[in-house]
Amino acid sequence: FKVREYNRCPLTGRARGFIRKFGMSRNAFRKLASEGLIPGVKKASL
Repeated sequence: FKVREYNRCPLTGRARGFIRKFGMSRNAFRKLASEGLIPGVKKASL
């Protein structure tokens, strides 16, 4: 029986490396953040 509920990225379907605050995997988050599509997120260094 499957008991545990996994957080899956809606964009990539990835279960590992999920960032709860943004609701997506780190890969998808990094791509969207670098393109400036996530409001309030910017690079720490120039």
